[in-house]
Amino acid sequence: MEIDTGRLRSDLEESASIGAIEADEGRGRTVLTGSEANRDARDRLIERLEGAGLDVSVDAVGNLTGTWTPPSANPGEAPVAAGSHLDSVPEGGIFDGQLGVYAALEAIRSLQESGFEPARPLTVVSFTEEEGATFAGGLLGSSVATGQRSVENALALTDGGALDRDGRETQNGERDGGRTLERALEDIGYRGEGRLDASEWDAFLELHVEQDTVLESHDVSVGVVTAITGISHSSVQIRGKANHAGATAMTDRTDALAAASEFVLALEAAGNHAAEAGDNTAVATVGNCTVSPNATNVIPGTVDLGVDIRDVDGDVMRELLTEAETVLEALEGKRGVATTMERHLEVDPAAMSERCQQALESEATALGVDSLSLHSGAAHDAMNVARVTDTGMLFAPSRGGYSHSPLEWTDWEDCATATRVLAAAMARLSSER
Repeated sequence: MEIDTGRLRSDLEESASIGAIEADEGRGRTVLTGSEANRDARDRLIERLEGAGLDVSVDAVGNLTGTWTPPSANPGEAPVAAGSHLDSVPEGGIFDGQLGVYAALEAIRSLQESGFEPARPLTVVSFTEEEGATFAGGLLGSSVATGQRSVENALALTDGGALDRDGRETQNGERDGGRTLERALEDIGYRGEGRLDASEWDAFLELHVEQDTVLESHDVSVGVVTAITGISHSSVQIRGKANHAGATAMTDRTDALAAASEFVLALEAAGNHAAEAGDNTAVATVGNCTVSPNATNVIPGTVDLGVDIRDVDGDVMRELLTEAETVLEALEGKRGVATTMERHLEVDPAAMSERCQQALESEATALGVDSLSLHSGAAHDAMNVARVTDTGMLFAPSRGGYSHSPLEWTDWEDCATATRVLAAAMARLSSER
């Protein structure tokens, strides 16, 4: 079995030209769900799937699959699936998501050309709206495919994603008004029928760029993911008293921003402690800050913060959240501020199955490819699928760790090497009865 590096590269570069943007450095693309670029990217993928003799299907929320069922495969057996997504963040890179989709296709084409005879079907999947840049908060298509969100709920979502009109995250990841997902899919011709059911798969594998520098720093060709981090998003509000910056004595102030600064540093310290006490997988971030009234000559009266806490250990995440609440309570007594903390996104960590990890590791070794076990600090569709069937994830190195940016880059040979491991693992899993 040989991976056609040139064919894989051609697929990726041609797809990258859809929604291409101008960039001072690197190559970028913007492919938002429901856009013309999204339609064109889907059209092109279907053309390639059908060209490989795969049976194409589109479900009610636009999840797209192509299935190979050769004579050797029992059509009644659960398929082995692999893939990722075609949508991007605004001004994103050219590998995120689409590498996983086209690598899955190239894996099947290579298996076909090698004369491989699977015992069960093989499926390429492209999930709708993984990035959450337009609808919901991300992982939309896979959440429907795994039964965590209903088709009806998904189709009723309106564009705007997880941002309100001020660019801040909303509690439920939705917005009033705008175009519904149902209308967006109808507009581009990808409002299909039925619901893709990932629980009917025997296994699922996702190849993705690492989005970090672990593989690059270790000079290793592929990474086998052990677990995908959980995510908790919270909104914190700290309320003091706005007052004149010149006429209010320092001893008479209730400065919301000064209190918020203490909270940010305390959360950072808690995150550092959790990371040092574990396997350096815990992170705690305040990534959004809105100060009111936001005037140089006014003492800040209110500060709104966006908090992101992640780890592969759910207990550690809960401890960090409790620590954040404890810090806020202490600030109320120390600084006289009022505080609230509301959690609006809770995603549990997801462990990859031992079976799939072993398949990926064993095939990498058999191919003479160096691999490294590591966790994923970013969310992926695989974390949803892992809740309903055996799931594995493979990383290819990211140069400089850049992602969601035109600077995102994975060398073509690294793409091919990871695809070779993916194909071998798909062959192994699809041979099991």
